[in-house]
Amino acid sequence: MNKADILKEIIEQRRSIFPKDYTDAEITQEVIDEILHSATLAPNHKRTKPWRFKVFKGEEKAKLASEMQAIYKATQPEQLFLEKKYNDIGFKINKANAVVSIIVNFSGMVPEWEEIAATSMAVQNMYLSCTANNIGCYWSSPKIVEDLKDSLTIEENQKCLGLFYMGKI
Repeated sequence: MNKADILKEIIEQRRSIFPKDYTDAEITQEVIDEILHSATLAPNHKRTKPWRFKVFKGEEKAKLASEMQAIYKATQPEQLFLEKKYNDIGFKINKANAVVSIIVNFSGMVPEWEEIAATSMAVQNMYLSCTANNIGCYWSSPKIVEDLKDSLTIEENQKCLGLFYMGKI
């Protein structure tokens, strides 16, 4: 099979696969590094490389789950709070083998939309690398990520665009 056919097959197979469908098998650090490296190959104007990623695994991931649940509970009016949603936040994070925060860093050198687009292209590369490695993944952008600013050490010129969940399928 030639390269174009292989690429076409990977693009056609790319899907969002949710944590409920992940197995408990671990993704090796080598594969996670490969997925993140593919992200850094995304085109970006003036080589600003606007993406910033932080990988959460193990205890850090469990802490992220607890923090996001606490944020949800604290920010929801009592009449809108849903126990199921609260539990789902923890389940999704804990069921994933790794969760990656997706941060865009605005350089001021190019329009912000270009750096958001470049970061999105980086995430698409992650999706394609996950597909090629038989890793389930999806990009989630819940509103509560805006309140993770301190734990993600987001600077004034940065914005969290969501979380990228990964797990073996």
